[in-house]
Amino acid sequence: MKFAEVDFFGIYVAPISVMLIAAWLLLVPLRRIGDRFGLSRRVWHPALFWFAGYMILLSVIVHLVAA
Repeated sequence: MKFAEVDFFGIYVAPISVMLIAAWLLLVPLRRIGDRFGLSRRVWHPALFWFAGYMILLSVIVHLVAA
C-alpha cells in the first residue's frame, strides 16, 4: 500500500484528504454533464444520487491507489 502522508508546502496532509479532493474534482464535470442532459430531473433524489456517485468515485480512487 502506498498510503503515506503528502508534504504540501511543509504541512503533512493525510492521503485520504487528497483523494477526497480528487474525487470531488472528478465529480464536478460529471455533474455538469448530467445537469445538461437533465439527469437530475430523472432521479428520485438528486442530492442522494450525486452523493452516491461521489462515493463510487472515491472508492475507485482508493482502490487504484491501494493496488
